[in-house]
Amino acid sequence: MEAHLEAHLEARLPSGKMFEIDMGIRKHAFAEGEFYHIYNRGVEKKPIFTQQKDVDRFFKSILEFNNITPIGSIYENSFVKESSIYRPLVRFVAYCLNPNHYHFILEPIVNKGIEKFMQRLGTGYTKYFNRRYKRSGVLFQGKFKSSHIDSNEYLLHVSAYVNLNNKVHQLGSQASKLVRSSWNEYVDPARQGICDKRIILDQFSTANQYVEFANSSLPQIIERKNSLKEIQSLLID
Repeated sequence: MEAHLEAHLEARLPSGKMFEIDMGIRKHAFAEGEFYHIYNRGVEKKPIFTQQKDVDRFFKSILEFNNITPIGSIYENSFVKESSIYRPLVRFVAYCLNPNHYHFILEPIVNKGIEKFMQRLGTGYTKYFNRRYKRSGVLFQGKFKSSHIDSNEYLLHVSAYVNLNNKVHQLGSQASKLVRSSWNEYVDPARQGICDKRIILDQFSTANQYVEFANSSLPQIIERKNSLKEIQSLLID
């Protein structure tokens, strides 16, 4: 039955690899020098950001937990001298923080870089969120999900998907206020940020050419997303 379903889904999926169905099992190890689409959402699709302060705290967590040397907590790290050696675990290519989920494109640059970074980020932010909103328990829906970006074409299209993810989900004006994306880093390459934009932008003559590519990809991305919703309904027992 499972083999039949997989064959049926494969036949129904639009061309390309923009979307992959998560079966709950990670079928790849994270290899240094490779790129991965990392994503997760709030448990029961609940918000992980309810105020701008939450978005700012998550972004600060991204910056501070991406370090080979464990920092303990952001509060403890505030007492560490700035001269401390900073060596990142992962390289960011793109990101989008939405009210109830996030997307990253990451490259591990040390052994188990993604695993260490994501564990620290998830644990640290959950502690902050639970303390702030006087709740307990898990915040995210299980372990983070991932897919291996195994070709340059796939990398370019996933970068568009992640950079414009709030538009993919067609969020309302209120929800859009709680969105933070690397899109502005790509639109204005001189803007300082956390992403290594050269991996993508060096493949285009100008940043505007990439902007045109990403925007022109958006209608197809939205169409594929809508197709995925239809496909996922087939998995309901």
